[in-house]
Amino acid sequence: MSTINIIKDKARELGTTQADALQPIRSAALASFDKLGVPAVKHEEWKYTRISQLFNQSYKIGTDTVDSKLNWELFRLPEFETANELVFINGVYNAAASTVRSAGLVVLPLEEAAKGEYASIVSKHLGHSAEYLKDGINALNTSFLVGGVFIGVNRSTEIEHPVYIYTINDGRAENVFAQPRTLVHVAANAGVMFVETYGSIGHADHFTNQVMEVVVEQDARIEYYKIQNDHAGASLVSTTHFRQVGKSYVHAVTISLNGAMVRNNLNMVMEAEYCESNMYGLYFTSDSCHVDNHTIVDNAKPHCLSNEYYKGILDGASTGVFNGKIFVRQDAQKINAFQSNKNILLSDTASVYTKPQLEIFADDVKCSHGCTIGRLDEEGLFYLRSRGITEATAKSLLLHSFAVDILEQVKPDAIRVYIDQLISERLGSYYGNAYPI
Repeated sequence: MSTINIIKDKARELGTTQADALQPIRSAALASFDKLGVPAVKHEEWKYTRISQLFNQSYKIGTDTVDSKLNWELFRLPEFETANELVFINGVYNAAASTVRSAGLVVLPLEEAAKGEYASIVSKHLGHSAEYLKDGINALNTSFLVGGVFIGVNRSTEIEHPVYIYTINDGRAENVFAQPRTLVHVAANAGVMFVETYGSIGHADHFTNQVMEVVVEQDARIEYYKIQNDHAGASLVSTTHFRQVGKSYVHAVTISLNGAMVRNNLNMVMEAEYCESNMYGLYFTSDSCHVDNHTIVDNAKPHCLSNEYYKGILDGASTGVFNGKIFVRQDAQKINAFQSNKNILLSDTASVYTKPQLEIFADDVKCSHGCTIGRLDEEGLFYLRSRGITEATAKSLLLHSFAVDILEQVKPDAIRVYIDQLISERLGSYYGNAYPI
């Protein structure tokens, strides 16, 4: 039996064993996956990313059975002692391994939230990402809606501790197929910071199909940081979907450094006037790593501001993809929307595909987009060499200076230093000693 049929059978099995409020959503999603299937090269949004090959091998489907000796603490982020830590293992939220320190932070299993005081929020917002990602991969995650988590931030509450989300796969014995799911609701006049990271224990391959949907109410503020630095056998489709239903502020930074195939879907849906969103990304790839960044900014209401800036450094036989879309609806006047993608190729075998796009249906807007692809600045390299700096150190300095625009957008000092160290280690493996920014 093919892997896809095994996965479908497992999803149907959930339909008979999970009798809860989420079951109609699972059933509808499975029907959608049956119809849409796995995206192929003819699917325009997946033109440069071959995902079907991931379904050519067998997987252990993520379950709630976890080895008590699993040492996920290896992946803890800086200053974890004062953070809220939410742990997913093989795609399932593990409450025993997690720690909630902030009084204003609500963390519940999705199944429980769907039938309690948050039922109306779950019913209204869960699955909204499917309206923008009409492909079988998004539907597949929803069809396995078990072991997910609901995160709520109470009204007028500033969460003083960051929320760290760890997505860990146990690949010591066999390949793992994991599908974590999160719904976040940030109430009016609240603020919170999220940091997501990924890790693998063992050397087996794994495929993570993740969806995180975030609802942002009036005058709420969110900082969101995603750090991807998994091993070379790790493949990830990560969807982060922001729905700004009131005037609000979102600041998102995505750092991708390693993995077999990484696909980042980042959506900003501005459904209220005077929303602001900032989207930054840095991908630094080598060997045969493939990183695909797909972004959507949907301006549905007037007077919104969005700023999008992605940079890529590609070496070896790695591939980078950037596909950014900005929509300005007919009634969304007075929009400011900016989009830029810049890339440096370090080898003749590295490649990048970049496609910034604007679809504007209003006539009083200020929008721009652009992209560049090039190599290291030869004049800058010559200048540094003429000052007695070695070629290796000069290249390292130039690449650091290229990345600094993105790293400066990581506001927490500890997380920024942590990311900088990861990049310095990568540069050190190329050129010897690397200097921090």
